[in-house]
Amino acid sequence: MSKTPDFWMTSGTSLAAILLAPLGWIYGRVSGRRMLSRPKATSKLPVVCIGNFVVGGTGKTPFSLELAECLSEEGYRPGFLLRGYGGRQKQPLLVDPDRHTAAAVGDEALLLAQEAPTIVSADRVAGARLAEQQDIDLLIMDDGFQNPALKKDLSLVLVDAATGFGNGFCLPAGPLRAPPAMQILKTDCLVIVGEGEAAEDAVHLAARKGLPILHAHLVPQVNEKLESQKLYAFAGIGRPQKFFSTLEAMGCELKKTRSFADHHQYSAAEVRSLLTEADELGLQLVTTAKDMARLKTSDGEIFHWIESRAEVLDVDMKIDDTERLMSLIREKLRNLAFSK
Repeated sequence: MSKTPDFWMTSGTSLAAILLAPLGWIYGRVSGRRMLSRPKATSKLPVVCIGNFVVGGTGKTPFSLELAECLSEEGYRPGFLLRGYGGRQKQPLLVDPDRHTAAAVGDEALLLAQEAPTIVSADRVAGARLAEQQDIDLLIMDDGFQNPALKKDLSLVLVDAATGFGNGFCLPAGPLRAPPAMQILKTDCLVIVGEGEAAEDAVHLAARKGLPILHAHLVPQVNEKLESQKLYAFAGIGRPQKFFSTLEAMGCELKKTRSFADHHQYSAAEVRSLLTEADELGLQLVTTAKDMARLKTSDGEIFHWIESRAEVLDVDMKIDDTERLMSLIREKLRNLAFSK
């Protein structure tokens, strides 16, 4: 996958966005009509979808993990369903984090599988059928908000407060997957992640529809090994700059950065280059949990070497009003049970 174009997230209208706008208009309308179509199937399990309006990272995986923990504390047995983006596995598969690699199932699946049963499947309906055979009573679908195949019982849509809708154009002119006015029709609850004013358009759309609006924050875990080191940060995620900014906000001494495409599968040559540069400059390597999941499950001695040389900055998603969110879910589950 290529890197996210800078003009997608810049304010104002760039020449590239203007030139691509006709394609974006066509893509957005086709995608919007598709997501508004009738679902092909309904799962026996309640399905809670964690989505976003744009491509790129908004914290869906950390949010899914936090939601699963909240549900488990209330006695539910949640499981995860996702496409397994970045992995080659297409058929429905129950992920085993001790056996499967990121190249096979994707980095997000490996992280989720450490918390609860996790199914990867390009076909969401087939994946839900496999999930129904597991010891779970609720299905959290990480992404797939725009995919109409499987009926969602509750769709929680995340919006980054710092970037919002980006430049406001649909792919390929901008980051939107479909026009916001169409996407909001399938939204049940809006979750604003982080701080900033860029999510105001999303808030206005949700308010006009009378949707509940929640807030959440990504909180980095303390890593004392990073506090007194000069750092070389690298990342292959949706928005690497967000990772770099988090390190700087923590007061870390960030000397060098290197960005890769989202879900990037590192080559031995790239890893060797990172190690060599870090040694020559006397810097401590640091990366994200998703990147380390890919590196740890790659074949070759060089990947095991960087695992021991690079630190990981883990982040947690903190939901400001967890009880309100759980009330929404409990109400939805009661309504589902009553309708059966």
